Amino acid sequence: MEKEQHEQYEYARKRLNQKKRLYFHFVLFLLGSIFLSLANHFDAFGYTTNWAIWVITVWTFLFILHFIKVFITDRFMNKNWEREQIDRLVTQQQRKIDQLQKQVEDEPSNKPQ
Repeated sequence: MEKEQHEQYEYARKRLNQKKRLYFHFVLFLLGSIFLSLANHFDAFGYTTNWAIWVITVWTFLFILHFIKVFITDRFMNKNWEREQIDRLVTQQQRKIDQLQKQVEDEPSNKPQ
């Protein structure tokens, strides 16, 4: 029982850290986008193109991937999901082994009499 509580605590702690990193990434994304837009607007780096748009677009894509990982992928594919998948695969393997064993036992022997 205590092991299960510890696993639940570790899972909750891991999820909390994932969410904290995502929120930090979001704040950093907002501040960075503002800085890049201002730097682009005032030609701080000497470029005449809208380079900040491309940087912000790539960063947006990376943030969306981070968001999907935290709130979609890791939410459903956690330790419980892994255990269920392993149990299901072990059960399937055991069924196949049992079927093969039954076939071997039911076959008439090929020895001449």
